[in-house]
Amino acid sequence: MKRPIRAMTRVSGAALLLLALTAAIRPAVFTQTTGGLWEVSRAEGGRRTIGVADPMLLAQYEHLRGNCARDVIRDQQSRAEIHYTCTGGAFGQTTVQLLTPRSLRIETQGISDNAPFHYVLQARRLGNC
Repeated sequence: MKRPIRAMTRVSGAALLLLALTAAIRPAVFTQTTGGLWEVSRAEGGRRTIGVADPMLLAQYEHLRGNCARDVIRDQQSRAEIHYTCTGGAFGQTTVQLLTPRSLRIETQGISDNAPFHYVLQARRLGNC
């Protein structure tokens, strides 16, 4: 009886390690920029200045304050595609393009407050928060 328990423990440990490694994936786009004070503007107008410790939060701009889990779908040197799901049924899919280490183009779509959204943002790092 000890043998199956030991094997199950090894499998569980391997699964936890794989889960931790998957959660630690950080797209290349976000390794080239840093958190701080960002000015975010929409293509159709409107501008907002926000402070973020981690610029990866900009990928879930519609749900900045949401408790969301992110999955990296595509990771290239200057572009990342991220799908996220939040508590309460909200979700989104975002493509982030690195223009410069201080400038990002963010295209996002999904569901927020039971309604669809889709827009393009320009984010520019202004400095530290």
